[in-house]
Amino acid sequence: MTTTPAAGRTLEGLAPEIEAAGQGHLLAFVNELSPGEKASFEAALLAIDWDALPGIIERYREPAHAEDPGDLLPPVVGCVMGTAGDCAIDGPSAFAKGMDLIRSGKVAALTVAGGQGTRLGFDGPKGTLPIAPVSGRTLFEVFADQIAAASAWAGRPLPWLIMTSPQNHAQTLAFFVGRNWLGLESGQVRFFQQGVMPSFCPRTGRLLLAGKGSLATNPDGHGGVVRALVRSGELERLEREGVEHLSYFQVDNPLVPPLDPVFLGAHAGAGGAPSSGEFSSKMVAKVSPDEKVGVFVQSGGRTRVVEYSDLPEPLAHARDENGRLRFEAGSVAIHAASVAFLRTIDRAGEGALPFHRAIKKVPYLDTEMGRHVEPEAPNAVKLERFVFDAIPVARRSLVLRVARAREFAPTKNATGVDSVESARRMQHERAVAWLEERKLPVHEGSMVELSGAAAWADAAGLAYTPEALPRAGTDVVL
Repeated sequence: MTTTPAAGRTLEGLAPEIEAAGQGHLLAFVNELSPGEKASFEAALLAIDWDALPGIIERYREPAHAEDPGDLLPPVVGCVMGTAGDCAIDGPSAFAKGMDLIRSGKVAALTVAGGQGTRLGFDGPKGTLPIAPVSGRTLFEVFADQIAAASAWAGRPLPWLIMTSPQNHAQTLAFFVGRNWLGLESGQVRFFQQGVMPSFCPRTGRLLLAGKGSLATNPDGHGGVVRALVRSGELERLEREGVEHLSYFQVDNPLVPPLDPVFLGAHAGAGGAPSSGEFSSKMVAKVSPDEKVGVFVQSGGRTRVVEYSDLPEPLAHARDENGRLRFEAGSVAIHAASVAFLRTIDRAGEGALPFHRAIKKVPYLDTEMGRHVEPEAPNAVKLERFVFDAIPVARRSLVLRVARAREFAPTKNATGVDSVESARRMQHERAVAWLEERKLPVHEGSMVELSGAAAWADAAGLAYTPEALPRAGTDVVL
């Protein structure tokens, strides 16, 4: 719904379009705004596609019809390295292709990092949360160390693109500057901002004001990454630089390999992988029917993801003859996408990635009474896009099954399941497994973690033997 504001346009000139879209109430307090407030409000209104707005509101005022469960069969199993059958992938061939892509600078890392750490009891961007069990490295530092190791191996600085949000962009940038770009080159790390969507009342279809000169908005979801790459100029820059593929991951998973050569090679079609090289994904087996992850399914001959909240409960609990969940293919928000495919998605326009509707409580300014309202019940529609909706657009989309213990430690809560404490424990357990594989002793009661160099080497399948083990008491950072 958002567009790039046309140069030279003014709020006065836009007023007829706003009125024609049925949103004239937004201008009720314009004459009360200071010049600075008016300029900011003008920029927000100019960014909206007023021609498309009425149709979008009409489509999403009511919830979508429930899906026919019969359309979600059969479930996706997921390809596994070194197995026989239609989904066999030759690991060494995929590895060789992935390493060649990395060595030749045809890959960049892409992190979605627009969230705040509020739910984690942390005041700041989620990526600045200390997460490593021994060193206390932040999420951003865990990734930066691995990207630095991959760059050193490749002999070139590999780009790292980070999508922030309007809420945390300044803080995130300040964090990197204040810590000397986390050991990377300043031009290697590139930030671009996520777009926003205006919230609206489902009863009236009217956009909500947060204040006299501000819209009530919400981030447009991780699926907004495509439009944000285009609007920021980063997609064009990647094309000029010869980058062909992006390694996509979300900021809240400290186990994710930012640049996994085997996955990238399989994504690019090496090793017999059933992939178009357009959009690929990783999956893990769900631990329970109610685990809060999306599920890969087959629908209409295409692979796609159904959000956990949209999967009918009977299907979520269904099991096969061996007692395994039939819909166990959990999405872990790790993808690979070709730059050319993302350009195709952008050219397809608004319909390529659909909006998803949620009804939420949104504080707003009552334009008739001129007062702020804190709603007691959900009162507004929020729209966002999901990046995994690109999967069925791809000609052939690879889904690679990986081990949860090695790659998936989501950090969604302060304590309990998928929490800061569970993510730290899983990092420790991965390091213990790394030591045991190499027949190295693990002292009872000690905490261990992998350094960025060791983690990159482990993900890449390279030999890594540290000359010395830096110690903090009985704890070890490898």
